Amino acid sequence: MANQVENNAKLGLFVTIGLLALIFSFYMIGKNQNLFGANFQLKVRFSNTSGLIEGDNVLFAGIQAGTVKNIEIVNDSTIEVLLTIDDKVKPFIKENALASIGTEGLMGEKVVNITPPKVPGRRVKDGDELASRKTINTDEMLQTLSQSNNNIAAISEGLKTAVTKLNNSAIWELLNDEGVVNNAKITLRNISKASANANEMTKGLNQLVTHIKQGKGTAGLLLADTAMAGNVKEAVARIKSAGNNVNNLTVRLNEMVKNLNGSLNNGSGTLHMLLKDSTLAKNLGTSMENVKKGTDNFNQDMEALKHNFLLRGYFKNLEKQKTKQKLQDSLKAKELSLK
Repeated sequence: MANQVENNAKLGLFVTIGLLALIFSFYMIGKNQNLFGANFQLKVRFSNTSGLIEGDNVLFAGIQAGTVKNIEIVNDSTIEVLLTIDDKVKPFIKENALASIGTEGLMGEKVVNITPPKVPGRRVKDGDELASRKTINTDEMLQTLSQSNNNIAAISEGLKTAVTKLNNSAIWELLNDEGVVNNAKITLRNISKASANANEMTKGLNQLVTHIKQGKGTAGLLLADTAMAGNVKEAVARIKSAGNNVNNLTVRLNEMVKNLNGSLNNGSGTLHMLLKDSTLAKNLGTSMENVKKGTDNFNQDMEALKHNFLLRGYFKNLEKQKTKQKLQDSLKAKELSLK
């Protein structure tokens, strides 16, 4: 009897310890799922949940904040997710926070990430709806990577073909030819020098244009000085008038030459007599000889008069005046040269 009581006591103690352990386990599970703690609810709407299921975790800034309570299809493009959030996190979640669906690791379970906003906002209330942000899921990432791999493979094949053709072409031989390389370097140096010279020329032209605009230099005076422009116009007009006069004079000379030719050919006029009549020419020669003799006689008479005692004083005064005038002219020339 005593042994049975003892056994029953042991059994009761074992059952009690088992129940306590079971209750403690339920408490820990419930605490993790916010079953025994104060919490509130938030809503988020997504166009694609990417495999999110009820019971998945909700993270706020990477910290465990709650779980997914319910997923409901609103229409063909909207799915509403109901989140259960621990009250301890409530003061830190703002109404302008963003919610997105991610994974725990590369291939882990789905989670809802709540990202804090960069600008301040008011605290959320129970039942508020957060804005969602679309994220790239693993399938889309793998599809993009697959497409990228295919593109890289095609590019690699094209590069391989191009390199093979280049190795077998004459271009590669030219590139390996040191003479061609040296000539290319010399050409580039010459191009660089030509570019520098062109820059210098451009600077000079800019300076010349600036001076012309400012009215400096001959070109500036011609282009900017209105008085100079008027003078140039007047000079051009005079040159044009002189040209017209020269043309008129040429016409008249042509007419005169024609008339003279006509007179010579017809045997009329004074010119014909002077050029063609031999008797007139002889008479003119005799007259010129007589004039010469008369001039010589006149010079001899004047020389005799200079030595005559009556006129000697007069001619001496004339000589003195000529000498004095020459002296004055020489002094003036020296003064001008000194200035």
